[in-house]
Amino acid sequence: MNDNIHNVLFLCTANSARSVLGEAIFNRLGAGRFRAYSAGSHPRGSVHPFAIELLRNQNHPVDQLRSKSWDEFAAAGAPAMHFVFTVCDDAASEVCPIWPGQPISAHWGVPDPAGVDGTEAERRFAFADTYRMLHNRISIFVSLPMQSLDRLSLSRRLDAIGRSADVTKEQIA
Repeated sequence: MNDNIHNVLFLCTANSARSVLGEAIFNRLGAGRFRAYSAGSHPRGSVHPFAIELLRNQNHPVDQLRSKSWDEFAAAGAPAMHFVFTVCDDAASEVCPIWPGQPISAHWGVPDPAGVDGTEAERRFAFADTYRMLHNRISIFVSLPMQSLDRLSLSRRLDAIGRSADVTKEQIA
């Protein structure tokens, strides 16, 4: 991999919580090296209010976040993706568009915080836990020595990151 800015796409069915959290976290942790986006196969049309509140509380910019279709990124003129991550099991099993340039893809499934029933505190905790899992995975990803990894090695490491909720940097090395 070279030193250019790499585009990353997070996919989830509704594009209202997990994929949006991934986009925001990645844009902070990968600033200057990566540009992240998110989309859904059946976007809800709005970002979940708990996701927006959590991101604001973590000092992420939220003004540009929106729920959108993955068709935007499969259309002519869309940014070419280098990496595509599915974060929900539904999106991982759906037939995805053909992404130009054959990006490296991995499944980083995390529980859907928007689907949690319970008290408001339990629901907010679910969002915080999803944020923590994605933050951990993305932190490891951005610390990988991209310039010294071939495509297959990088793909294997991305799969390893996605297999565990609490993977460590040492497990990926």
